[in-house]
Amino acid sequence: MGDVLAGIHATWEFDTDSLLIRFERGIRTPRLLQSLRERRIPYAALSSVTLTPGKRSTVVLHAVPRPGADPLLEAAAGQLKEACDPYRLVLPAERETLADYYADELRALLGPEASRPAERFMVSAPEAPMHFKAYDGRAGFDGTLVSFRWYWTGASSAKWKAGDQTFPVADLGGIEWRSPEAFEGYLRLLPRGTDAGTSGADEAPHPAAPRVQPDQDPASVVFGLGYGQVHESLPFAAAVLESVRRTQSVPVATAPVPVGGRRDPADIAERIRHLGDLHRAGLVTDAEYTAKKTELLAEL
Repeated sequence: MGDVLAGIHATWEFDTDSLLIRFERGIRTPRLLQSLRERRIPYAALSSVTLTPGKRSTVVLHAVPRPGADPLLEAAAGQLKEACDPYRLVLPAERETLADYYADELRALLGPEASRPAERFMVSAPEAPMHFKAYDGRAGFDGTLVSFRWYWTGASSAKWKAGDQTFPVADLGGIEWRSPEAFEGYLRLLPRGTDAGTSGADEAPHPAAPRVQPDQDPASVVFGLGYGQVHESLPFAAAVLESVRRTQSVPVATAPVPVGGRRDPADIAERIRHLGDLHRAGLVTDAEYTAKKTELLAEL
């Protein structure tokens, strides 16, 4: 179609085989949409198109993706607020006729598979490397490895005892993301063979085992006020999930691997600064400060 339709917080560009959605950087634009910047949606990834009345004299053009087509929505598992849905374009009510025209044009492009779930991800997740601060640690992802490095002030004794963790994507079966806007939000990594809605694993699940609370699970980071916010942790979860799906055909072990080898100097410096803050606040003794600083410097 080659046309452009500008709405509130986003602009839709109609290409030959896909819809390019560009999100505004304005202060009123939800932070998740700002962090996504733009997304290319193949028409084959859509299941339907709707046009409905919105709030305050607006209409909403909604391109509904097929189940399983978008790793971001798979990771979100229905927890996104309506305003953060990247597939909604809000327009002034006086543009309803134009919106209706484009809705019909999009519907005409939907193929016979539109009513069926997608067999693979068709929309790209945000690209690695990525990182965010959770309440109890710092999560990082370089495209092949997920790392959790615990904070003194937030991590449980169980996590400190387990030590910092790194997880090869090939060892994972999926993720669980509970929104930080809900009670007790967290991101949990699931080993291969785990039966979970966002895992995408084809293997049979392991026998039932007691569920460890996320604050005690070294394969989880927990969220809190200002930690693990949606615009940071959800794109991270989607990127991990997409990488997991790409590597699930490779035979792997399921045990998390402790962090080893040389570390990022910037990460070491950040941890030393954090340790110094604890020392100055009187939460760490002189001996503990010296011992831990020496240990961190030895990892460079």
